[in-house]
Amino acid sequence: MYSEEEHNEISNKYNELIGCWKAQPDKGELEMINKAFDLAVHVHSTMRRRSKEPYVYHPIEVAIICAKDMRLDAISIACALLHDVVEDTEVTIEDIQTIFNQQIATIISGLTKIKDVLDDSTRSMQAEYFKQIILSLSNDMRVIMIKMADRLHNMRTLEHMSRDKQLKIASETLMLYAPFAYRMGLYNIKTELEDLSLKYTEPEFYNHIYKQLENTEPNRSKFIMQFVKPIEEILSKTEIKHQIQVRTKSLYGIYQKMSQQNISFDEVYDIFAIRIILDVDIEQERLECWKVYSLITEIYKPKHDRLRDWISIPKANGYAALHTTVMSKTGKWVEVQIKSNRMHEIAETGFASHHYYKNITDENKVIEEWLNRIRDQFQNADNDALSFLDDFKLDIYSDEIYTFTPKGDMIKLPVNSSALDFAYAIHTEIGNRSIGAKVNLTLVPLKHTLTSGDQVEIITSKKQTPLPEWLNYVITTKAKYHIKEALKIEKKKHYSDGKQKLNELFETVGIEFSKQNIKKLKDFIKIESLIDLYYEADVGRIDLNDLKRCWNIAERTPWFSSFIPFIRSRAQVEDKHEESLAERIRNKPEEVVLGESVNTDYKIATCCNPIAGDDVIGLITPGMPMLIHRANCKRAQDQMSRFGNRIVKAKWKQHDPLLFLAGIKFTSIDKTGLIYQLADIISNKYNLKIRSFNLTSSNEVSEGKIMLYVKDIANLNELISEIRTIKEIEKVSRMNPE
Repeated sequence: MYSEEEHNEISNKYNELIGCWKAQPDKGELEMINKAFDLAVHVHSTMRRRSKEPYVYHPIEVAIICAKDMRLDAISIACALLHDVVEDTEVTIEDIQTIFNQQIATIISGLTKIKDVLDDSTRSMQAEYFKQIILSLSNDMRVIMIKMADRLHNMRTLEHMSRDKQLKIASETLMLYAPFAYRMGLYNIKTELEDLSLKYTEPEFYNHIYKQLENTEPNRSKFIMQFVKPIEEILSKTEIKHQIQVRTKSLYGIYQKMSQQNISFDEVYDIFAIRIILDVDIEQERLECWKVYSLITEIYKPKHDRLRDWISIPKANGYAALHTTVMSKTGKWVEVQIKSNRMHEIAETGFASHHYYKNITDENKVIEEWLNRIRDQFQNADNDALSFLDDFKLDIYSDEIYTFTPKGDMIKLPVNSSALDFAYAIHTEIGNRSIGAKVNLTLVPLKHTLTSGDQVEIITSKKQTPLPEWLNYVITTKAKYHIKEALKIEKKKHYSDGKQKLNELFETVGIEFSKQNIKKLKDFIKIESLIDLYYEADVGRIDLNDLKRCWNIAERTPWFSSFIPFIRSRAQVEDKHEESLAERIRNKPEEVVLGESVNTDYKIATCCNPIAGDDVIGLITPGMPMLIHRANCKRAQDQMSRFGNRIVKAKWKQHDPLLFLAGIKFTSIDKTGLIYQLADIISNKYNLKIRSFNLTSSNEVSEGKIMLYVKDIANLNELISEIRTIKEIEKVSRMNPE
């Protein structure tokens, strides 16, 4: 039940919801929202969030996001208020249909959280959850948009969760929800999701960038004022109504640039961009945007290779604007974005804004086609959600090129698409039967990379079928999927014979032909499916040597016979070990202390080389040692998103006498004796062992990488600080995880 103070807060939140939805709401729509609000308040009355606040605060906040940030309709707001009712209370979908209508019941059904998706020991529950979301969607985009709002509010309140849950949810958000928000055109929500994810996956980086933005704000504001002044003056002489805004780069965007380019905050030149938003009619917006571009480039010299025209051909998610980069009077490059009010609305709130502009083409069809394509690829139960997820992210963030059929129809493709991608974009059968292409009347191979403006004709043959090497030619999700499906059909013909041959190989080396041992072999030779495994065995690409290497049999031949019983009984031992470890994690959910017990077997991930003192997580895989990653490792974040229920927070036992492999990279002025000086500091002063030392020099500048063994993070940081004192060293830092 609610206290008087909570009743007042609920009332205030309701008023905020209605206030940000419509100035003059329709009576029938208002009654529907009131009914949904009253039901949510009633059925959630005994429920509390981890913050101890009434649970009903959550659906109300989700509804506010839908109304304020997405500008969704009354049905969406009602569904947002009800989105957890069926899952968390006694209310059923049938009750929702009776109280409201079939449309609301259908949306609520799509929004109901998915439980017990699959045996999470065989594939990622998070990726399967994402797959089920896609399959649950109708062409009514409100389902996924309410999902976005739900996730955004959960991220805003993530501080109440345990650290391991924060890492899992933040990584999942970065992997799944932020890309989807981008594809839906929900730029503000995408940005907030990414920034909040960074806050929990990389808290030190987040705080550093946040403080740097605060500290540099006065100088930045002064520069912007001086830069904008002549633009304001020249625009005021025209009759164009306008406003000028400043868009500061997101924290996550700054973090990405710093990490990918290995630069400091001060070296990120595009911290902000200037937005010029024009209040013009739809019919005049293109002409007026180009007119403003002309006026601005009279004041500031443009960088011609940085002009982006998304007015003539908007991005697939609806984004339209002119982008240019110009040189300021102080010698600094500045990005300027020119757009109309309509374009700005769509840029801020995505495709949800399109229904406010009835006179333009129904651009919602673009994203409906995209959703249909993804659903088609997921319908096949054999399709692996994990591999699809990687392709999905590549497809979703790619820039586009514009190509044409011989009849002049435009085909949008990601940058670096091939002629074969083009073929599959037209039709699956054309792709499957392709043997070559003509690009601008010139014969080219299928792997030929296309550029904007290319006119492409695909040459086909009825006898052609997809080949394995085609997967190296394509980058689009659709092409990869259909090639894999065609190859899978061919490989299935080898299933029975391949299984029999592999069974014989197992018997030859004395290994039990069990699911667990088959999985170990698959992991060892990096094959994902049984179809692929048995195919490789049938065509002779898996032999006895592969099995011997997998189980280290060659090294153990003299006593192999005594080792066989261990292998055959390993499943029972591993099941007990996993059960014991799972019980320890339940009893102590915040962490597993590495080195505390001999029963906790673990390995250090070589992709990021975590050391004592790092924020680390452990990935539990049945029958395998726990794999320890740095929490900021990209591979670890990928694993957290895919296998979140098998991720635990971990730390090393204090004062455990271990040595850890770590990497240092540096840039310096080329100097004779620098290697000796560094080796003296590392080996003599700090008494550390160097594993490798690589140094390359060019134009009197040296770049080096040192791999060495350290005790913990403090030991490494102290060494880096010492190296930084060398006069010739310009930059030195720990090597980032891969």
